[in-house]
Amino acid sequence: MIFYQIWRFLAPGLYKHERRVLLPFSFFSSVCFLGGAAFGYYVVFPPAFRFLVGYSNEFLMSLPAVSEYFSLALRLLIAFGVIFEMPVLMVFLAKIGIVNLAMLNRHRKYAILINFIIAAILTPTPDVVNQLMMAVPLMVLYEISIVAVWLFGRKGLAAFQPGAEVSEDDAVPEK
Repeated sequence: MIFYQIWRFLAPGLYKHERRVLLPFSFFSSVCFLGGAAFGYYVVFPPAFRFLVGYSNEFLMSLPAVSEYFSLALRLLIAFGVIFEMPVLMVFLAKIGIVNLAMLNRHRKYAILINFIIAAILTPTPDVVNQLMMAVPLMVLYEISIVAVWLFGRKGLAAFQPGAEVSEDDAVPEK
């Protein structure tokens, strides 16, 4: 609802060609965020919660408060929603000329390392299983980003100009 209100505020001030470019980004961004939040809630949240309550034994009883439950769920929803935005972000960066396909392929090993660092920081529980449950989707999303850049990111800045026709020769140059 908040994103819809922001769009309703910004849309009247945009030219028609700008709306035509931003509308698919807005749609796919929303779909990716909701998909990431659903993945976090249905796939990652149950083992993370089991980990937290797994310290219970005959001497120690785990009694999580509702606020702690919602805090963990909200952190996972937001973290996974944001990381599932990676393909949309990479296509946007490719369209404005910051990244290209060759650069993404060349820096794959650094991306894997950064993915594991991000997973270690964003995962609310300190266990390796939950960190892997975030790092593996990040690596898959990086590969999906490479394919998405290959499919949609070849036009560069010309996509933002009204009525501009782009040939293959005008693709984003390698740095």
